[in-house]
Amino acid sequence: MNDVLRTLREARPAELNPDAPVGDEVRRAELARAMAAPAGSGAREARAPRRSRVRPMWGLGLAGAVAAASVGVVAVTSGGGGGGPKAPGHHPQAGPVQPLDAQTVLLAAAEKLDAASEPTGRYWHKSTIGTSSWLAQGQGGERYTVLLMEKSDEWAPGGPGGKMIGSQQRLGAKPASPADAAAYRRAGSPATLSLQVPIQPSGKGGYKAMKVPTGPGPVETSSTPLVDGNKVYWLGRNVTMKQLQSLPDDPKRLKKEVLRWYGGHDTESSSVPMAADAWLFRVAGSLVTELPVRPKVRAAAFRMLAGLKTVDSAGRVTDPRGRTGDAIGMKEKDASGVVRHLLVIDPATGKALADERVLVTPSAKEPRPAGTVLSSSSVMTMEWTDSAPE
Repeated sequence: MNDVLRTLREARPAELNPDAPVGDEVRRAELARAMAAPAGSGAREARAPRRSRVRPMWGLGLAGAVAAASVGVVAVTSGGGGGGPKAPGHHPQAGPVQPLDAQTVLLAAAEKLDAASEPTGRYWHKSTIGTSSWLAQGQGGERYTVLLMEKSDEWAPGGPGGKMIGSQQRLGAKPASPADAAAYRRAGSPATLSLQVPIQPSGKGGYKAMKVPTGPGPVETSSTPLVDGNKVYWLGRNVTMKQLQSLPDDPKRLKKEVLRWYGGHDTESSSVPMAADAWLFRVAGSLVTELPVRPKVRAAAFRMLAGLKTVDSAGRVTDPRGRTGDAIGMKEKDASGVVRHLLVIDPATGKALADERVLVTPSAKEPRPAGTVLSSSSVMTMEWTDSAPE
């Protein structure tokens, strides 16, 4: 893994009121409206504008850095700026129709997934495009924000004894906003950027410079044996493909099952406290954006989230890849400040399109402004296949 990826291992503020009561009759009507969206239409009616995985076994690249603070998944190996960027891809669709509340969005998605089927294969293939926000040093000490992008693929064997196959490619970097683009030009439009990377723990130890080319990098591949010969992913602990396929599709039983592994701390680190709702949000995010579980289990994960009072709606948005969806979210607090973790859901299929982390209230040491999308991971492919790269 090159030095850039090794180093990288390391909202919108306007929101709907999540406490506003919604009557059962209103909710049923909204659910019917959401369910009426024809497949493939994207349900693109106008709406009012509102707006982890853990560690891949082959090592965490940019895509891992993007998602490390969002949803936890892959098994742990044994033993061991200044320009005020707009949220990339976030273009809420203005119109007279009030956005659906979070519970309605989640229940409608669950209904769609209940009717879905998914063929099996020899490998579970997942492809994502990750984007993360970084500060670059410009002319005369001027700082501006850039977006780094990476494509990541993984193929997990459907049975024990195989290997996890990974592929990663840095797609390049670009200024996050027109103001950042102007600062980039004032800096001479360099082919290599000097990024300011937080020294861990994030936001508490200052920054160090890291050189990153603006152009794409080579494809890096890897092949790693499974943990203990059969464990491929992380769901509060290392789990096998069989255990994932056996997860209950009842939301209460699913919640009870995953909470068995909740220890009061972050999915990434036992030294970082985390509330149970936030932990469930991350685990549910894993189930719907990455893990090889049955569609009905993904539906149960959505219903589990619908039962959490801390989950709210962010309205109709466009994800970083230009796809329209309904976003639901939860606020968390970390070294950057108050951050809103979002899941973007396709109303036509019930499938998750992306997860994002949006800065709502910057901490005293956080130089990036409110509204910065700190990271995003867009789901491009999530399917069973009979083939994988050699």
